[in-house]
Amino acid sequence: MSSQPPRSLTVLGAGAWGTGIACRIAAHQSVLLWGRDAAQMQRLQAERVNAAYLPDVPLPQGLDVTSDLDAALRHAAGSHGLLLVAVPVSGLRATAQAVRIFNADKPQGARVQQLVWLCKGFEPGSGLLPHAVIDAVFAGMEAPPATGVLSGPSFALEVARGLPVALTLASADAALRESAVAALHQGAMRIYATPDVVGVEVGGAVKNVLAIATGVSDGMGLGHNARAALITRGLAEMSRLGVALGGQADTFMGLSGLGDLVLTATGDLSRNRRVGLALAQGQRLDHIVATLGHVAEGVHTAKTALQLARAHRVAMPITEAVSRLLDGKLTPQAALSGLLQRQPRGE
Repeated sequence: MSSQPPRSLTVLGAGAWGTGIACRIAAHQSVLLWGRDAAQMQRLQAERVNAAYLPDVPLPQGLDVTSDLDAALRHAAGSHGLLLVAVPVSGLRATAQAVRIFNADKPQGARVQQLVWLCKGFEPGSGLLPHAVIDAVFAGMEAPPATGVLSGPSFALEVARGLPVALTLASADAALRESAVAALHQGAMRIYATPDVVGVEVGGAVKNVLAIATGVSDGMGLGHNARAALITRGLAEMSRLGVALGGQADTFMGLSGLGDLVLTATGDLSRNRRVGLALAQGQRLDHIVATLGHVAEGVHTAKTALQLARAHRVAMPITEAVSRLLDGKLTPQAALSGLLQRQPRGE
């Protein structure tokens, strides 16, 4: 596989993150952005702005849009194509199945050969990490696409505006790592590569739960010391679970672990942090989610992360407190009290 930057790059998913990364890449090369809502994509094309998600960021000249999935996949096909899947984790399976169907009756040169997902979390229902969903969809397929995940500390608005950002590209396929980094590492966007797909995915999932916890803490006015303690002990929880699931310990000290956790737990653009702030104010979860306007993955991730922790005998007290708080079984005050009364252990 060539290590030259792909000439044909498609982003599937016209939400905030899909639009943001598409805008960023389109500053250096042409990109096709696909969204399933035909009316929305027509508005994007006419107004040259995604008013629903990034209203203050004009679409660059190098960015084209479509609601034609077949055309979007054709654009990403071939040895110099790259497909970035920026749909929520709940839509990853259906999107991957569409890619499999597209590839099924085509010669190798006309297939999607490189696929990278950008979603974070666990699949609802199955509790699978994204790579396991992808593996299940492409199982038994002759010459499946090379696949990987792009993750790290990245608010969509800042990425779209061209501000500096560093991300991690994880794939077991060394050629894909080389090719995707060559395509995406440009300007003020730096891309680092690793083979540790599991570690990168666990970091991207669990940090959202911990951001809810720090939002609650800040909403209760517990101070910077408490926030620092939650981030540090939360990182320990994330690392324990990730290693138990097969990730590498060092990964959690990098961009997709510590980096993403710090951003999401402290940044005002963090949806998960806003959930925690609202919970501390006594707002009901259904009202909080309805008014966000965007997906807050930590709301759905907390229960799955806790189930995995229990199955692997991993202690995750902060995650457990968040899960019980989201289920309405604890108040913020009771969650705090429970954590403070835990018997301290070694670091």
